[in-house]
Amino acid sequence: MVYIVLLIIAYLLGSIPTSVWVGKWFYRVDVREHGSGNAGATNTIRVLGWKAGGPVFFIDGLKGFVASSLVIYADFPHGTNSWVNFQLALGFAALLGHIFPIFAKFKGGKGVATLLGVVVALTPLPAALAFIVFLIVLFIFKYVSLGSIVAGISYPIILWSVFTEQPISMKVASVVMAIALIVTHKKNINRLLKGEESKAGFLFKKK
Repeated sequence: MVYIVLLIIAYLLGSIPTSVWVGKWFYRVDVREHGSGNAGATNTIRVLGWKAGGPVFFIDGLKGFVASSLVIYADFPHGTNSWVNFQLALGFAALLGHIFPIFAKFKGGKGVATLLGVVVALTPLPAALAFIVFLIVLFIFKYVSLGSIVAGISYPIILWSVFTEQPISMKVASVVMAIALIVTHKKNINRLLKGEESKAGFLFKKK
């Protein structure tokens, strides 16, 4: 019962629609009705600027980090496979909440920031390396979606080739995470292939 309660809490944490609430409470704007229509940090920055989008990105990441950290309340020895597996389950519950939030009619974001929070809690150094990959791709090509996809794919590569001591469940989960990112960015991939994806010039401007 404790494990189920923790998973529910993780889902509810992920379900907090940060961008929607910040937009409505402080700007009287529903970000889902502007820009890309996505309820995430990137669209918040696009519509409302860094002052709103920065905190949204941080809080969305924090949701994933805190949800995965709920593992400390489970009765598993620290660092064991059971510990890691349940931490992964909590992270995926939070990610599910972000993509299908109960507090926003199950219409959420793509989960990039929340997923980053999850992997930071699970594997801090590999997560940092994947984030660096994201930044490099973003600054070179100016596409947030492309940076997210490439970083997502690089994460399992980093785990399988460099941090080989990670449990097999963590390695398999990293592949699932990469696939999930690709699936949630399907429309972006189509636009990239057609040359119709919007560049993120707005990220480099203050607003």
